[in-house]
Amino acid sequence: MQAHTLFLIMILVVFGCSQGPSWTSVKEMVRQDFPDVEHVSADELSQQMATEPENAPILLDVREEAEYAVSHLPRAVRVQPGTDTSAFLDTLAHDAAIVAYCSVGYRSAELVNKLRERGFTNIRNLEGSIFGWANGGRSVERDGRSVEEVHPFDEQWGKLLREDLHAYEPSFN
Repeated sequence: MQAHTLFLIMILVVFGCSQGPSWTSVKEMVRQDFPDVEHVSADELSQQMATEPENAPILLDVREEAEYAVSHLPRAVRVQPGTDTSAFLDTLAHDAAIVAYCSVGYRSAELVNKLRERGFTNIRNLEGSIFGWANGGRSVERDGRSVEEVHPFDEQWGKLLREDLHAYEPSFN
């Protein structure tokens, strides 16, 4: 069983299936399971992308293809969860500025940890990941245009995402 699946099960058992996870419990779990992973806040990343677009980090979206198809952060490149190699990753300099994200931060922290072990030195995890980003009213996109929808992963994890953003498939307005 993959680590992120075990994590999901553990959170649901500890915090109860009816309530779902809380942001506090998720952030604590990510930091506990990946103590060496550095984090960047959505506010800090958003400000850097707006004021220094030429120095913006490479964004790695560590979600499944169906999640990415609904929306992603601007200019993000999808990386398959559970891997630390791909044609794209193999082209990156080990000192390149990189920020990884997923739905809530666990799968991306796992990737950041693996890449740090491979010698990447300037890689951070987006705290709160795409749910935290979008909940704060920040822009997500699909096919180069801004959209207001995010894949909620599933019913339990979707409780951490604003209800008005939920979309399991891209809408074509």
